[in-house]
Amino acid sequence: MPLDKRTLQKIVRKLQVDISDLTLLQQALTHKSYLGEAVEAMSNERLEFLGDSVLGMVVAEYLFTQFPDRAEGDLAKAKAVAVSEPVLAESAKNLGLPDMILMSAGEEASGGRKRLSILADAFEALVAVVYLDCGLEAARQFILRALESILIDIERKEHIRDYKTLLQEHTQSIHKKAPRYVVIEEKGADHDKTFTIEARLDERILGRGEGKSKKQAEQAAALEALHSLDKWPAD
Repeated sequence: MPLDKRTLQKIVRKLQVDISDLTLLQQALTHKSYLGEAVEAMSNERLEFLGDSVLGMVVAEYLFTQFPDRAEGDLAKAKAVAVSEPVLAESAKNLGLPDMILMSAGEEASGGRKRLSILADAFEALVAVVYLDCGLEAARQFILRALESILIDIERKEHIRDYKTLLQEHTQSIHKKAPRYVVIEEKGADHDKTFTIEARLDERILGRGEGKSKKQAEQAAALEALHSLDKWPAD
């Protein structure tokens, strides 16, 4: 059922942002699956579209001004990590969004409240609400506060995430088991090998990656798996 005014006001206080348009806030917390259960509802997809752009601009501006000595390529890699789905999903969790999102019973039963893409999309939609209702400066403060942890990692040059751990956390929460990594190809001379590795859950291939070491290839496979979570068939 839709969130009532008191619940929405409680969410506003928890988010520490002075959002006055509670209708817009509810839309930001409405996954498209919920539309089948409430015909008058509007999904957060349009807000997500706007929030993605606001988020990218704020993060790019922050990195540009904060790190004047870093090359464009380094800034681009740092931005890609800061606005990546796993990072935004983690920020959504820290804000308590998993319990706030409206979704269908079927989506919830299939693990929707833990799905990285749904959490990241809700975070982006929320950014759009703060921007539209409170202005750019408020949106900037909200984003930088929510992403504080990854921005500190970027400052310390420790922002390359352990994607294997993120993937294992996801598969354990949804499927109650950890992925395994299988070497499917080794090529090149002994001093210059390239490994191709697949991340698998039972016999299901979740992702594939290459690297100059098995560790690099496993991380690449885990990252590809995280990027394709919505394509995994339900158990």
